[in-house]
Amino acid sequence: MTQAAFFVLTALVDQPRHGYGIVQVVDELSEGHVQLRIGTLYGVLDRLAADGLIELDREEVQQGRLRRYYRLTDAGGAALSAEAQRMAAGARAATERMAAHRPSDAGPAPAGGSVRRPGLAGGTA
Repeated sequence: MTQAAFFVLTALVDQPRHGYGIVQVVDELSEGHVQLRIGTLYGVLDRLAADGLIELDREEVQQGRLRRYYRLTDAGGAALSAEAQRMAAGARAATERMAAHRPSDAGPAPAGGSVRRPGLAGGTA
């Protein structure tokens, strides 16, 4: 699932939204990291609808323009949940791996028996 699709589905969790509303919520949820252009948004919406993850909720005319509201389907909610769990597991694995391989100040001495420590005379202890 693309990052854009993930955030579009997330934007639709609580209520149906029209295109511009989705763009605003995605910007907020991603803290500005995902900025959907309208062409990209409608490509994502078409793909999600074709996959049965969202569907048209209603159409309204606002100031002479047609607004289409989309809503999350049950399949979309399940796909979003599965993707969120996959991403969380990946983040946990990365965090654990980084913590396990983080150099420590009190780690084992390198071959030769000396440890270089900044700020000490001669650089060894």
